[in-house]
Amino acid sequence: MIVNTPAHFVPAADSLRQRVILITGSGSGLGRATALTCASLGATVILLGRTVKKLEAVYDEIEAAGGPTPAIYPMNLIGATWADLFELVGVIEREFGRLDGLVHCAAHFTTFAPFTEEKPKDWMDSLQVNLTAAQTLTRLCLPLLQQAPDASIVFVTDAAGREPKALRGAYGVSKYALEGLVKSWALELESYPKLRINTYDPGPMCTDLRKRGYLSEEVQKLPLPEIAAPGLLYLLSSESSGRSGVSFSRS
Repeated sequence: MIVNTPAHFVPAADSLRQRVILITGSGSGLGRATALTCASLGATVILLGRTVKKLEAVYDEIEAAGGPTPAIYPMNLIGATWADLFELVGVIEREFGRLDGLVHCAAHFTTFAPFTEEKPKDWMDSLQVNLTAAQTLTRLCLPLLQQAPDASIVFVTDAAGREPKALRGAYGVSKYALEGLVKSWALELESYPKLRINTYDPGPMCTDLRKRGYLSEEVQKLPLPEIAAPGLLYLLSSESSGRSGVSFSRS
């Protein structure tokens, strides 16, 4: 069942104050928009991405807007091992002592193609970033998230993961797997009512990822990623407490 997030959700000012939120893929696109919006509501955001220059630009935007000082953690998830992710979580625990939110915005995609034509490297890289690294990072962050008074994990997905279609390749498979992963996680975490885990489809947006997948589409006419940020804010705020294992979409 797909549930829409509240239309035009506007959280209270400082509703994320004192919360620490880790956002993957935060150098651009939806990750950047999410980081800026979370910081504007008082959250300390940990910016994780592969391009230092982009992360530094987001850092500067947050500081210029008067948000809490963010943290930068450069990492290319394609080559990240479980030990690299373990070290990241250790740094978070040592530097912040808590974690209240985890948003998986990072995604790897080259093109839509038949399985028979998809390059083995593209298959493995896509599953690594979109599924394996995301699952491993969630597993390693879990102890910190379970200690939080109100914690949320969000996996960003899209229509390719909600209805299997031909020619979606590794990207579609990884997103489809995430839907099942999250539902299983939610069942296993029922004894932790203060922790929720959900997927969120932000809908079509003007992003570089979209441009690579829909070559005939006028992507520049689509809404900017900022339009999807309110849905993520709803899932990260206490307004969504008690809702876990749900497939959310932008209304």
